[in-house]
Amino acid sequence: MTGHPDAVASAPAPAPAAVGAPHDRRGSWIPAGAMITTRFMELRRRRGLMIALTLVTVGIPTVFLVIRLLLHAFAPKTYGPAGGYAVYTAFVSGVLYVFGFIVAATLGATAGSADLTEGMFRHLVVTGRSRLALYLARIPAGLAIIVPLVAMGFTVVCAVCVFAAPTQLDYQGVHVPTGLSRVGLESWAADHADEVICNFGFRIGPSSPIAAAANSVPCGNGPGGGPVNVKQPPPGSQGQPQASHAQINEAARLIARMDYSDYARQFLYPSDSLMIKSGLWLELEAVIGFVVGLGLGSLIGQRTVAVIMMIVLEVILTPIFSRARIPHLANLQRAVVGLATAHLAPGGLPVLGGGGGGPAGGSGNPGLLPESTTVAVCVIVAWLVGWTILGAWRMMTRDV
Repeated sequence: MTGHPDAVASAPAPAPAAVGAPHDRRGSWIPAGAMITTRFMELRRRRGLMIALTLVTVGIPTVFLVIRLLLHAFAPKTYGPAGGYAVYTAFVSGVLYVFGFIVAATLGATAGSADLTEGMFRHLVVTGRSRLALYLARIPAGLAIIVPLVAMGFTVVCAVCVFAAPTQLDYQGVHVPTGLSRVGLESWAADHADEVICNFGFRIGPSSPIAAAANSVPCGNGPGGGPVNVKQPPPGSQGQPQASHAQINEAARLIARMDYSDYARQFLYPSDSLMIKSGLWLELEAVIGFVVGLGLGSLIGQRTVAVIMMIVLEVILTPIFSRARIPHLANLQRAVVGLATAHLAPGGLPVLGGGGGGPAGGSGNPGLLPESTTVAVCVIVAWLVGWTILGAWRMMTRDV
């Protein structure tokens, strides 16, 4: 008995792929937005770590400046203003510069080793996600945390240093008007010749035309009178004649002209351009600390050791290599990222215990080992790229 052809059972045809179905991107090395958000939330949920980072980055400057504000409010004659240019430079280069790097490195080392120490690395790998994408997703996630933290601490310092700045400039022990031009400072110096000659910093020989006028002004430096920064003529030589009032005023003008470059750097509060440059410089230091800490934490798979190594690098090795002149190792010293960052500091900031930083081979900070701006930028890029490659390579080759 033959069946009807229509009754012949046929296998169902496979359903066509749905139009517009999302493409499976699990194997892509580019981290997706959801992956970055997940890494960000994992770090944010570490409340102990977040509280510690916030206290160090924002809490320390806030508490210190609040204490200075209260002391000045209750005893203004004993304690100076809480803000000003000197307080700003001390906080930026001595507190935020160091602690910002350490805090960023701590967060980076945590992000690079948390999956291993908590046993979650295996679960991430079995999802089929690219290991490279898993590593790269931690960079924007971590920077989204550390960059605002550093910005908050820096904002507190800027606000106090601007709004609680002193009302007059004390330069070389003399109350000098602020914002004077070179001609204006010379004119003011001529009207206050005795104060300028006795207090302003200058050093001349006995044959200088200023010497006669300087030695004619009694400054309370002993029987001979005259300021201590003028070399006195040798014993037995003929003394210089008494200078006239016009000669004393002209000497004060010349001294003010010599000191103008130093006077121009003394602000009641930091300028807008200096604050902008300093903020970007501190953020660069934080980015370097996070990226290097992330790579080191991923490389060794342990947070504590990585954090200790980063602290040693920032607090001990960097100051030594930045100032010591070691024969035949100068190029190796220039490869230290801390030295490169110090050479990119805005002019006027004392970095690593020295004078103002800045480019041009460390001319703003003569204590630093000389290094050009181009070399400094290349060193920073090499550290960022090199530690990213090392950290990603270790994650891609680590056994599950």
